Amino acid sequence: MFWFGKKKHYLIDSGILDGKTDIHCHILPGVDDGSPNERSSLELLDYMENDLGFGTLWFTPHVMTDLGNSVEKLRARFNEFLPKYKGDMDIHLSSEYMIDSNFESYFERGIMPLGKEHLLVETSYFHSPNHFEEILLHIWQSGLCPLIAHPERYMYMEMNDYHALKGKGYHFQLNIMSLTGYYGARPKLYAEKLLAEKFYDYVGSDLHHLERYQSMLENLKLETKQLDLIEELLENNAHV
Repeated sequence: MFWFGKKKHYLIDSGILDGKTDIHCHILPGVDDGSPNERSSLELLDYMENDLGFGTLWFTPHVMTDLGNSVEKLRARFNEFLPKYKGDMDIHLSSEYMIDSNFESYFERGIMPLGKEHLLVETSYFHSPNHFEEILLHIWQSGLCPLIAHPERYMYMEMNDYHALKGKGYHFQLNIMSLTGYYGARPKLYAEKLLAEKFYDYVGSDLHHLERYQSMLENLKLETKQLDLIEELLENNAHV
């Protein structure tokens, strides 16, 4: 899609989300810090489909030490919930894996890739995990490409860190909410910079709830070039 002039455009009104795929959201009810119950999840799905226009979603509930989520638990919850959704979106299940002290045990118990080739991972926002490089290499050697969620939010990373990770072939996923300033000024700044320099491979909403998300998304205005770049990432999402 081509945009002309330097005028900013509302993301939602631009139409670039219509029929597209969101690869990162926390809508599966009652399993993490996202949707707390089925009613909330159905409201979120209605918003994603009828207000934002998405055609496909990947549920990516957190897997981390404090939650006790497993492939079996999440699949059972997904299979229980999905029949209650009566809309037209295609919905798939994966997970977002925290690289923490128990990360290796997730591999031993079984993991859910995002699509056929990626594993969606995150870290602490403030500290680099122990053995970070070794863990990413382990994921790579298992036949999956690490897809690093919202790298703009990691306060310990600088541009040289991003360059090093991209140089190893790992992929980055932008949180669209970072561009609103939802997570603060620094993540917004890095999101804009990484987007402009084409560091991102994919984009996700990371939707947890409608409070603040809805109003900030509906008021998000982006420059012409930013919209074009996000549209490219959305096209990538379809082939994750």
